[in-house]
Amino acid sequence: MFDAKKLLDQFLGSQVPGLSGGSVKDRAGQMGDLARNNPLKTGALAAAILGTKTGRKLAGNVATLGGIAAIAGLGYLAYRNYQSGTKPQGMPQDPASLEPPTDSPFHPQSATLSNDFALTLLRAMIAAAKADGHIDAFERQNIMQKVHAVDLGAEAEAFLARELADPIDLDALVAAGRTEEQRVEIYTASRLAIDPDTRAERGYLDLLAGRLRLPDALVDHIEATVSSAKISL
Repeated sequence: MFDAKKLLDQFLGSQVPGLSGGSVKDRAGQMGDLARNNPLKTGALAAAILGTKTGRKLAGNVATLGGIAAIAGLGYLAYRNYQSGTKPQGMPQDPASLEPPTDSPFHPQSATLSNDFALTLLRAMIAAAKADGHIDAFERQNIMQKVHAVDLGAEAEAFLARELADPIDLDALVAAGRTEEQRVEIYTASRLAIDPDTRAERGYLDLLAGRLRLPDALVDHIEATVSSAKISL
């Protein structure tokens, strides 16, 4: 099995090989030079598969977290604000707000954020990108040519090719969310993949939220948090 967490990092265009652990501030200090030295690894995968679907890029304090940590951090922030009873709000400037406590299910080292669940988050993002039906056979061929140029390895390429070609399996996505935190992360990843500017995309996200049994107020918090984490291109 390939490293799905690493692929998710590359998919979001956030981390690159050689970026060490530590706090958000520590990673931010390493990010610039590595991104310049590894341009294919920092954005080409997302550009190939999502194209211009997002219409935006991740804000710096989110991008430095890395793929699964960015999704978990945004989900954690939205979930915390929802539980506190506050109104939906954007993301604070302090990047530390995105770092869940070590005992939180949202923490990147939590057992719930396994390699298998990273695959689920990748599937969720690709499903959202396919929701408006624009990825036909010709578009898949173009996408896979670009994916091949990133040199992910045969196993990862085969996974992406299958996900792009197969129909959206909403039942499987929903079943993979065994905890409320995981369901929040599945919706957060899906919302990160697109800016829903068509009825099909909005309808898909609404259907996904309903199937995941996420309360409307919690969805509103996720929407506000993710929207504020993106910068217009």
